[in-house]
Amino acid sequence: MLDQFGYVGILLLIATGVTVLIPILPMLFKALGLIPGKKTAAKLVQYESGMQTIGKTWVQFNFRYYYFAVLFVLLDMLTIFLYPWAVNIKDLGVGGLVAVGIFLVILAVGYIYAWRKGALQWK
Repeated sequence: MLDQFGYVGILLLIATGVTVLIPILPMLFKALGLIPGKKTAAKLVQYESGMQTIGKTWVQFNFRYYYFAVLFVLLDMLTIFLYPWAVNIKDLGVGGLVAVGIFLVILAVGYIYAWRKGALQWK
């Protein structure tokens, strides 16, 4: 039993170690003086585009972009879940067919809901 789950234990130890180590490394480097800690004028300059903004810096985006992003994620989910099912269709049998049928019905209800709400219309 230990032979089967030894690799999983090693993976968990490495994942936990990396998760704990990554936030601690910058603090350790700062304490050792490897990275500067003082705030200078150069550090506070905008660096995204290199240019000062003109006008308001707060721009509100249309909420329909969010709808399209969610529908795109749903389409990706469909692909991710249907591909393994299609590969193992013979081994899954009727239970697999029923599970995928339920999944497709839930997705269809979601798309119908989005369609009725007007999320698929670009204005």
